[in-house]
Amino acid sequence: MRGRSLAAALALAFGATTLAVFVLVGSFLYVALEKQIKAQDNLDIVLAARHARRLAEELDSAQGIREHSERLTSIVLGNEAMSMEVFDPDGTRAIEHNIAGALAVPDAASGAATIAALPPLARVAATARITETDIGDWTGRGGAPIRGILTDARLRNGDTASVLVARNMSDRWLLLDRYRDKLNMAGVAGVALAMLLGYLLIRAALRPLRDIAASASLVTVNRLDTRIAVARVPRELETLVASLNAMLERVEHGFQRLSRFTADLAHDMRTPLSNMRGAAEVALARPRSVDEYESLLASNLEECDRLSRMIESVLFLARAEHPQFVKQLREFDAGQELTHIADYFEGIAEEANVRVRVNGAASVTADLELFRRAVSNLLANAIRYTPQGGEIVLDASASADAVRVTVENQGQPIPAEHLERIFDRFYRVDPSRSSLPSAGLSQGSTGSTGLGLAIVRTIMELHGGSVHAESDARSTRFVLRFPRAR
Repeated sequence: MRGRSLAAALALAFGATTLAVFVLVGSFLYVALEKQIKAQDNLDIVLAARHARRLAEELDSAQGIREHSERLTSIVLGNEAMSMEVFDPDGTRAIEHNIAGALAVPDAASGAATIAALPPLARVAATARITETDIGDWTGRGGAPIRGILTDARLRNGDTASVLVARNMSDRWLLLDRYRDKLNMAGVAGVALAMLLGYLLIRAALRPLRDIAASASLVTVNRLDTRIAVARVPRELETLVASLNAMLERVEHGFQRLSRFTADLAHDMRTPLSNMRGAAEVALARPRSVDEYESLLASNLEECDRLSRMIESVLFLARAEHPQFVKQLREFDAGQELTHIADYFEGIAEEANVRVRVNGAASVTADLELFRRAVSNLLANAIRYTPQGGEIVLDASASADAVRVTVENQGQPIPAEHLERIFDRFYRVDPSRSSLPSAGLSQGSTGSTGLGLAIVRTIMELHGGSVHAESDARSTRFVLRFPRAR
């Protein structure tokens, strides 16, 4: 199943964000406009009502209302939405202007409109101040929304007339409806445009990722040296590109090591097999004596032992590199363990005519079996290349942060350029050195698998420690560094 497009997902998110912003801004503008219109209309109604009451109070009687009707209606003249009704003291409508059937309804029997036909509005007393809170809302004939004020006016003869000033709000609601529709259309168009532009911009912004993918696709088994170019990569992606290049470098290095290891392993396994095959062919070329056949079998058995040790070492290295390799750490005296290992190799050392001496004592936390294997590999290596009559020293010492175990033997020094690489699997300094009695290396000897020092380094890495070699004209020293437990 194909995954969704990151550019499309970001564009949708950008569109949703834009829509939310449009909704909030549009709602704010709509409400602000509605309040502003309402406030302006309220002010117009209040001023018109105040003016109409003041003019009515200047009249002498109800007859004066009819005589000065034009003066009163001039207040709302010119505004078709504004309406006015003035009622006599008896409640009969005396003046009407721009009513349009929205205010008082004439009585069916008398045909006259009275104040009783008005909606139930709160009447403002003649002596009270007219304010916006006195404005009432009701629905006129035809469902038109109406807002207005009903106030009393004291005539000069003492009678009380009533003045109704109102405004038909239909045009305002229509204006707001059109404004809302335009906001909706602008919002939809804006969201669509934002999504389109966002998609295009995001695709352009993601182009470096596509370039990285294109560069990574060029990496093959035959082109592991290919790296991702960082010339035009944005700063935000520099870390990613650097990590990918570092990963490719590690993959290339690991593949090269694996290739060398495979080639060396095949070469080293072919040697004992060739030896056994050659010896068997020679033996079968003509009849042999029993002693010769026994010698052949003994030689083949030695080669089989060599192959077994090599396979066992390869399997150990493979298991040790697995993340779930189990170590059983414990604390023990490194000096005592060095003494036990020296005692175990006593017979081999005597045959090689070398002495093994143990110095020092230190408490170390490690896997005991792996500790013994690492030191045994180094000691076997030292015995193999120490000249006759020479001495091997096993030493344990402690410092503030680590425990050092040193295996030192006399013999020909190792060139400085090879000191680090001697821990690589099947690494050979010089094939001609395999015949030298004091080369200081385990690789290339008849009894060696070429993996002893590689196993030592793997064991130290499992413990979070390190191993290094030092060599000069005096001696060759292999130093194991075990970090102290915290």
